[in-house]
Amino acid sequence: MTSLQWVTTTTWDESLWQKIQPIYEEAFPHGAKPKRILRTMLEQNHTFIHALMDQDQVIAMAITGLVGSSAEYILIIDYMAVHHDWRDQGIGMSFLEQIKQWAIQEYSLAAIVIEVEAEDTPLNQSRLLFWEKCGFIATSYVHQYIWVPEPYRAMVLPVQADFVVDDQGESLFRHIISFHEKAYRKR
Repeated sequence: MTSLQWVTTTTWDESLWQKIQPIYEEAFPHGAKPKRILRTMLEQNHTFIHALMDQDQVIAMAITGLVGSSAEYILIIDYMAVHHDWRDQGIGMSFLEQIKQWAIQEYSLAAIVIEVEAEDTPLNQSRLLFWEKCGFIATSYVHQYIWVPEPYRAMVLPVQADFVVDDQGESLFRHIISFHEKAYRKR
């Protein structure tokens, strides 16, 4: 394996997107945001695209965003995927750690939050196990969106020691929903 390159951007780069898009579409065949929405999210200055590259090939991608106040930001991982040829090699955990360290250095980060499908299927259990291995804690609250059929559960990775979820995860969904609302808000 050659030296891997880490890229984070807040501006749309069509050539980078062309390398990310196949991973994004394979990993998220349902529920992926259209390209025009992703572009708008970047233009609104609350979203980041991350890529891990091996030479000119993207091997992992993530779309993240900040919510909350500058005193206590929460990083939402909206999408994260590893190219199928690079899975089961520790790339996902390593990539997530890079994202975490970047966010800690750049922002006053309180926690990282992700939502995962809550239905009890082998694939969803596998995803849940991955996030737990990365240090995330599953909440018990299951959220049902009105626009998608599957229920979701929030998982949190506290970064600041005093970050506590006082409810079963409902408060985390207020942050997730805030992030999604910004994504679809007209400028």
